[in-house]
Amino acid sequence: MTVETFILRDGVTTRRDYRVVDGGLATELERAGADLSGGLWSARLLAERPELIRQVHRSYFEAGADIAITASYQASYAGFATTGLDKAGTDRLLRRSVELAVEARRDAAVQHARPLWVAASVGPYGATLHDGSEYRGDYGLSVGELRDFHRERLAVLAGAGADVLACETIPSLDEATSLVDVLRDVPAARAWVSFTARDDRHTAHGEPLVDCARMLDREPQVIALGVNCVRPEATASLIRELRRGSGKPIVVYPNSGEVWDGAAQCWRGSPTATPLAELVREWLAAGASWIGGCCRTTPEMIREIRELVVGA
Repeated sequence: MTVETFILRDGVTTRRDYRVVDGGLATELERAGADLSGGLWSARLLAERPELIRQVHRSYFEAGADIAITASYQASYAGFATTGLDKAGTDRLLRRSVELAVEARRDAAVQHARPLWVAASVGPYGATLHDGSEYRGDYGLSVGELRDFHRERLAVLAGAGADVLACETIPSLDEATSLVDVLRDVPAARAWVSFTARDDRHTAHGEPLVDCARMLDREPQVIALGVNCVRPEATASLIRELRRGSGKPIVVYPNSGEVWDGAAQCWRGSPTATPLAELVREWLAAGASWIGGCCRTTPEMIREIRELVVGA
């Protein structure tokens, strides 16, 4: 099955078009005892404990996820250079992030029950700063500078064997524009673009989300758009804003409701008290097609989402 047959072409959602995205990778790695301190976060385990990453991917597939997102979110040339790794070594680990998810798909007990997909994570520039700026977008960089940052890494991931690129946790229209520009250099690549948000209508940087949707709706290589690592309670409104600007499938994978403190390098607050079943029904009613979880979500939550989506 190709990407084109995996998604909707006409923007009309039916039950069989729903997809389940996986949940928090770092959450599960930490629960397994992994040390994720430092600027590379989960990406450091690509070199240190790759088998654990593969195990977590498999657990999400078996919990009901149709799509696994790779451990390349924070991977960057500058980040790996701090560990003494050169460009060739970084390229190798970027490709390895995809290989681990592909291997987990092969090993998952559900591999023949439904199509399983691998999405190569293309994280924002802010993720490499490890200061929470992906939730603000206040980089002070031009679109051209952001293009230069994303170009080489995106090209390597696009050629590594993933089914789609997940350009995720994008805080601004400028960074989304830079990613679209880079995608055009790799004509065979397909991607989704998902934003972070400051409220229920605007990106983290402040642009109207509907404007971002209108821009992405014109891009043939962008197969879906959405939001991720946002508050669960704001997600239904954000979906409606996206639907106002685009007829493409909407992907949403909110966090648990806690807030990342970039200065203290920890999560603050408590998970949302609203029942997950109530939230998922709202997201489906608002027009979401692909649903999963981001930071602080677990395979147990993905299993519940699967049950809700299949029964929708």
